[in-house]
Amino acid sequence: MWRDSFRLQIFCLLMAVLAIVVLVHNFFQLEHLDHDTVSGSNWITENNVQHSLSQTTKTTRKPYCGYKQQLLSKREQAEQESLLAAIQWPKPSDGKIAFVQSTDPAQSDFVIVKPGGFFKVGDQLEVLVRMKDFQGKPKQYGGDYLQARIHSPLLKAGATGRIVDCHNGLYKVFFTLLWPGEVKVSVSLVHPSEAIQVLLRLREERPDRVYFKSSFKSGRYSETTECNVCLPGDLPVCNFTDLYTGEPWFCYKPRKLSCASRISHAKGGYQKGLLSQEESLFFQSDVNIKRPILSSGPDSVIVKPKAFTDSSTMDRVEDPTVSPSGYYYEDQWRSRTHWMHHFNKSDDITKCLQGKVIHLFGDSTIRQWFEYLTAFVPDLVEFNLGSPKNVGPFMSVDLKHNILLKFRCHGPPIRFSTVFSSELRYIANELNGIVGGRNTVIAITIWSHFSTFPVEVYIRRLRNIRRSIIQLLDRSPKTLIIIRTANVQELGPEVSLFNSDWYSFQLDSVMRKMFSGIAVHLVDAWEMSLAHYLPHNLHPKEVIVKNQIDAFLSYVCPLQT
Repeated sequence: MWRDSFRLQIFCLLMAVLAIVVLVHNFFQLEHLDHDTVSGSNWITENNVQHSLSQTTKTTRKPYCGYKQQLLSKREQAEQESLLAAIQWPKPSDGKIAFVQSTDPAQSDFVIVKPGGFFKVGDQLEVLVRMKDFQGKPKQYGGDYLQARIHSPLLKAGATGRIVDCHNGLYKVFFTLLWPGEVKVSVSLVHPSEAIQVLLRLREERPDRVYFKSSFKSGRYSETTECNVCLPGDLPVCNFTDLYTGEPWFCYKPRKLSCASRISHAKGGYQKGLLSQEESLFFQSDVNIKRPILSSGPDSVIVKPKAFTDSSTMDRVEDPTVSPSGYYYEDQWRSRTHWMHHFNKSDDITKCLQGKVIHLFGDSTIRQWFEYLTAFVPDLVEFNLGSPKNVGPFMSVDLKHNILLKFRCHGPPIRFSTVFSSELRYIANELNGIVGGRNTVIAITIWSHFSTFPVEVYIRRLRNIRRSIIQLLDRSPKTLIIIRTANVQELGPEVSLFNSDWYSFQLDSVMRKMFSGIAVHLVDAWEMSLAHYLPHNLHPKEVIVKNQIDAFLSYVCPLQT
């Protein structure tokens, strides 16, 4: 009897060992399947983290470029094609242009059409810009990227202009005259058309020029690998594509650790040697990056007041797409699309936000809102969550007035220092978890960290966010949603290749089109940074941030008119 029992125990033990071997073998095969051999579900999940199922042996395959493998509906495809067509940029008829034939801002000029004319507030001012190359010859094609504004320094007043490319080396700039007095015109060449063609090439061919990294750790052993939307080569990868949004993200697989052992994400760095010697001539700080174009005649006009009109309403229109959307006067932003209230006292902000939960999602430019409000409102005290500096998430609380203010960065790509993997959240997913209601305020900005990628990557992200916003407004129509636009920044030869204003302008144009007709409000940080007299800065100075906050709070607590 005991022999039969012993044999039975041995048999059961062998079966258990065999089952473990089979289980391990199957798991090993799963973890090392070739990406190209599995369609659709090429990952497994554990604790809501996605892991790649990649071949350990080298295989020949294309880079992981998720934006190229999107499955779009007919409507989504049509929208994407329409958006890409809308931002298509003029290019020279000839292929390669020598530097001496490129645009020279020093030899170019502008003239005010009818400089001696009679102008009053509300009139249009037209300016003609004439481009020349370094040989002094008139340019015969367009595609230069210009920025223009009118301003009155003594009044601390300023507004942007609308630029029209005539595609023949001439540009028309239209300004709406919005205040009386002497108004000066300023025009700058941000990039010559020849540089724009280089930026286009980099955006399409080198989306890896900013690279990222993730740390993987198990016990005392750790590894760091490169990550991105696209990873070139045929090395095995971890597939961290988001299950809910389909947002693609990949890391090279650690040699010894599993994909599940990822603990953090961080900016890796910037690729060097992106330009040829000839191309680098198009990116020179004192030559052709954000250089002024001077007038060949008068550069200012005298504007008379508009008679018999209430000054508080004469500059306001109903169209939310009006240009310009606002202007500065005495250093205060006056919106032309909605009534503005200036919150100069902390008590005014407290009264406005009392009983509300404010969610701020995005990058460091909306983190400035969190920092401003927390510093300016005494009762709003930051609660230490132990988050890395400048990364977050952050939270401030005013218990007395029942105010909760939160900031969270958007999901990858994000060029922050170390972000814990558990804190990598996509805005769309976060919106899906918000109940909403009349006391819920949401502000979003997302643009700067997408400038190095093909526009399809950005369109996909906005499409997901827009879908979540529509669903949120459907279940909680009283929820207030505000989008902060992009802003201009200081540029040099290197920054231009990664974060040029031209990249930001293109993304901002896409964002405005995609959210047109949706019940969201815009804070026009673009015009607010371009129209101001302070030097351009990725993180605008406090006086500009204060005006952004005023615009934001004016939506939260609109004036009774």
